[in-house]
Amino acid sequence: MIIINIKDGESIDRALKRFKKKFEKTGVLRELRSRQAFEKKSVTRRTQVKNAIYKQSLNQEI
Repeated sequence: MIIINIKDGESIDRALKRFKKKFEKTGVLRELRSRQAFEKKSVTRRTQVKNAIYKQSLNQEI
């Protein structure tokens, strides 16, 4: 459970922004989306390799 302490005089918008940031860090939505459809391990591995190649090419250009 995510707990956000709201300080005196703090706006709801500010507290909501902090809540959203904490919620994003937990990775709940990412996990939920990944569980909606089964993906074979070979497909997952292939995607990871493609992402690694892409990131490596970005680093080499700099």
